[in-house]
Amino acid sequence: MDVTLAAGGAWTDPACPVARAVDLVGDRWSLLIVRDAMDGAATFTEFHRRLGIARNILTDRLRRLVEHGVLSRSAADGDGRRHVYRLTEAGQDLFTAVVALRQWGERHAFAPGEPHSVLVDGQGRELPELRPLAQDGTPLSATTSRVRKTL
Repeated sequence: MDVTLAAGGAWTDPACPVARAVDLVGDRWSLLIVRDAMDGAATFTEFHRRLGIARNILTDRLRRLVEHGVLSRSAADGDGRRHVYRLTEAGQDLFTAVVALRQWGERHAFAPGEPHSVLVDGQGRELPELRPLAQDGTPLSATTSRVRKTL
């Protein structure tokens, strides 16, 4: 997987995993493409229809997600001009991050009682709230954890 940056080649913060992740997939359109890929979108036309994104921006984001190993691209059955995009293992690993963003949005981006979509499991049950845990199972928060810097 190529993890160098196309524009400028410099990381926002080379030692920070959050900064690197945001550099790779943190813009609005990239995350929405990943979200829609998780929901079954696989072709340029499907992404374009679902997102209403400008074609040139969609082309750029799909290219970057493929370059960075988040999506794979293969020729669709038929004439070979169309492509199918699928989440790679790295792309599938973004599921937890997308669920965390979704749950944050449910708590903070809607007025009380305002309708919104709901993510459910295979039996139609809403997903439980994600919470980070310490090695011993104790819940963690921003005030009970810290970043250990590397030299």
